[in-house]
Order: sequence, then C-alpha cells, then structure tokens
Amino acid sequence: MINGLMTLSGAWDKLRTDPVIRMMVVAIAFYGMSTFEGPLMSIRAVNSLSHYTDWTIGHVHSGALGWVGFISFGAMYCLVPWLWKKDRLYSNQLVEWHFWIATTGILLYICAMWVSGIMEGLMWREYTSQGFLANSFVETVAAKHVENVIRMVGGLMYLSGALIMSYNLWRTVRLPSPASAAATPAPALIPAE
Repeated sequence: MINGLMTLSGAWDKLRTDPVIRMMVVAIAFYGMSTFEGPLMSIRAVNSLSHYTDWTIGHVHSGALGWVGFISFGAMYCLVPWLWKKDRLYSNQLVEWHFWIATTGILLYICAMWVSGIMEGLMWREYTSQGFLANSFVETVAAKHVENVIRMVGGLMYLSGALIMSYNLWRTVRLPSPASAAATPAPALIPAE
C-alpha cells in the first residue's frame, strides 16, 4: 500500500483532475484497510466476536469491491482508449459520477456490515440465567433489518456506478477515430520477391 501511494509522489495535484488516478488511490486505500483488518480479525478476542457474522462479510467485500473493483475500474478506464486507439474517454463527467456513486455505495455497504456484524456477535454472546442463548437466529436477522436495507442501497449504488462505466466505455469505443490517425497515409506496399 505504501509503495502504491509513494508512486504518486509529486503527482497528488492530479487527484483533482484525473478521476482514474482517484479510483486507483481509493483502491489502494481499501487494500490497506483490508490488509490491516485481516490480521486484526485473526486475534482470538476479535475473532470470537466476528466469526460467522456480517463483519467478516464486510471485510471480504471491502477487499473484493473496494480494492479489486476500483483498481479494475481504473484499469478499464485507462486501457479502453488505448486498445481502441481513442484519444479520450467519451465523458470524464460520467467517470466522476461513477466514482462518487460507487465510493458512497461501497462505504454504506461496508459500514452497514461492520455494524450488523458487531451487533450479531454481541447478540450471540448473550446467555440466559439457565445458560441458553438469549437470542435466536431469527431474532438476530430481524435486528439487522436496517443494516441490510443500507447494504442493499449501497450495493445498488455500486452496481449503478458499474453500469455508468459500461455505458461510458461503450460510447468511448464508438467514438470516431482521431483525425491524426485518419490523416496519416498508409505506407506503400512492396511486393515480396
């Protein structure tokens, strides 16, 4: 993570103007968060609270959607114009919309999972005076209804961002070729001897 952030030394001003670099910085931040949280969750006291709960699901999704998703989005925005020989993306404004909608969505998703996971773990630690579990599985599911709604909204926002990206990349591929490439005459063919 430090290597990724130090690669941007001297280029931090581009974060304001280049949404692709912004996506990659957010991806690196999620990578760092996931790699810190993983060893934290392996501590016995923390693991006894988090195991089998939504906290683990939130942790996995912060790595999968935050790190892998955002680095893939940034790579796609960078590679598609190169591969199809376009001089620009169709719309940088759509990239901005994608970035903010997906970032807000993943944060809602992960925070809801952290909260519901800790609540689940605490509910599963409650015992009655006879030594039985105080809360049934159905009660824990009912207790995290609000968090599951927030999780769904966040997931839909993240998906909406990916759909915006798909439209933007499709329109980028459909852009006319740059004038410089069309104006360059093809070299004369020489027959083989």
